[in-house]
Amino acid sequence: MIDNKNMILAIVLSIAILVGFQMYFDATRPPPPEQALISDQLAPGAITQSGQTSSIPQTSRPISGIAPVIPGTTVAQAKGQNRADILALNNRVKINTPRLHGSIALTGGRVDDLTLIGYREEQDADSAEIVLLSPKAANGAYYAQFGWVGAQGIKVPGQEAKWTASAKTLTPDSPVTLSWDNKEGLLFKRTFALDENYMFTVTQTVENTSKSLAVLNAYGLISRRGTPETTGFYILHEGLLGVSEKTLSEVDYDDLKDQGQIKNEAIGGWIGITDKYWLTALIPDQKLKSQTRYLHRMQGLVDMYQVDYLSPQVSVPAGGSITTENHFFAGAKEVKLLDAYEEKIGVTQFDLAIDFGWFYFLTKPIFYALLWINDIVLNLGISILLLTVGIKAILFPLANKSYTSMSKMKKLSPKMTEMRERYGDDKMKLNQAMMDLYKKEKVNPASGCLPILIQIPVFFSLYKVLFVTIEMRHAPFFGWIQDLSAPDPTTIFNLFGLIPFTPPDFLMVGIWPLLMGISMYLQQKLNPQPTDPVQAKIFMFLPIIFTFLLARFPAGLVVYWAWNNTLSMAQQWLIMRKMGITGKQALS
Repeated sequence: MIDNKNMILAIVLSIAILVGFQMYFDATRPPPPEQALISDQLAPGAITQSGQTSSIPQTSRPISGIAPVIPGTTVAQAKGQNRADILALNNRVKINTPRLHGSIALTGGRVDDLTLIGYREEQDADSAEIVLLSPKAANGAYYAQFGWVGAQGIKVPGQEAKWTASAKTLTPDSPVTLSWDNKEGLLFKRTFALDENYMFTVTQTVENTSKSLAVLNAYGLISRRGTPETTGFYILHEGLLGVSEKTLSEVDYDDLKDQGQIKNEAIGGWIGITDKYWLTALIPDQKLKSQTRYLHRMQGLVDMYQVDYLSPQVSVPAGGSITTENHFFAGAKEVKLLDAYEEKIGVTQFDLAIDFGWFYFLTKPIFYALLWINDIVLNLGISILLLTVGIKAILFPLANKSYTSMSKMKKLSPKMTEMRERYGDDKMKLNQAMMDLYKKEKVNPASGCLPILIQIPVFFSLYKVLFVTIEMRHAPFFGWIQDLSAPDPTTIFNLFGLIPFTPPDFLMVGIWPLLMGISMYLQQKLNPQPTDPVQAKIFMFLPIIFTFLLARFPAGLVVYWAWNNTLSMAQQWLIMRKMGITGKQALS
């Protein structure tokens, strides 16, 4: 009795400390630092053979005697400008496709304005489109830039170059060519073509009408200003990533802050920046060996992140021209679409932009199975339930063996209780008696473990599918669950909305998390109880711990977990009835 009182007191005190800390943290959290205004960002300048630039000295990396400058910024300590005001300042080429709205800045020739037509900030159809890219002087600036780095004395288009456009609007049927003349015999052309989804084809041409050879390197970069807010789940990568030599690299924002920059060199591949659902990626010429880089640097109080590539050096003869082609992806991480680009443009392993995890070989087939079911039932919540039934059916023989072993252990539970009472604290005699009992009844207490271990990768893969795929976003189920990717919006601590009180996040425990906790408790009662009383008490509190732990997980995951527990209980109950275990004995 004293032990129980102490445990209850410990739990109450723990909850009080957690709630108090949450309330204190919310009340005392300092405001974020003001963003700095970028006045000249990531501007390649004219480079001398010695690596000196005619503009601000900045980080560089030598290639074939040339030290190209990709990043660099001068900073005014002021609040960032409004996105809409910036877009109204410059002449722009509009982007209008079935899935993208936006524009290309003619000053600098950057792709710095994109919103996703098919995805909204909220579930309301009238809410704002997801903003993916923003101009360089805006808060949260995020854009792509392409160009050339020239050898000594060659004037190339920089940040403030004024380009002229062949058309006012870029559509899937109408590419747009930007032109810029350096007035020294070189004419630079940049053609943007865009498919009906999210893939840009960027073709850069240099025409040399001078009497001397021009030596150049083509580059592409994606720049992001400020560290974006992430979901914070360890099972999901959000940050910088890329594929080089068929190897995926994932670089967290914090890790890049520590390292400063990471360089690589490979033929083909791709490099980009990913959020949970959105991706920007550079895809250089897949036949050339390019140098790629992940970069972090501070601009005042602001973190700056960049991925870039530099293509091999090319020579443009007098009276000749040179053309290079690469691709730029900016949009939603839809698996079928990313897979299609592998065949369409020859970029391998582009689907790895979606964090399918270690069990990729299981996760992706499970994802396609979920989509196939959803095409029939037209409800992802129902699809999750049906897919779980299918997986349980496939694994039925393994689970059946596991539950049969557990049931045999359950049947021996009264005899083991009697042995514990008989031998008391004599652990040696108790263990020997139990081993003799197992041998006599032909029961292997470990036989139920292996099937469960085999099932773990499958269930973890399904867990990943439900967590990382964009198809779950804003997908409704029934009743109060209108977004399977968001936590259950209800909570027992305000009687599910009856009391006008909003509890702290820690106490947002909704109906589905409660159902999951109850199902976990009942399933635990069906399993053989630990022989050690201390372990038994710990296991008794696990359903409560998991209820609070999973309460802020996406509702789709909690629905899956509760449904999976229910199916497991049904299967286990049937096996126990078959073995003659019924009533109180089953739940004891």
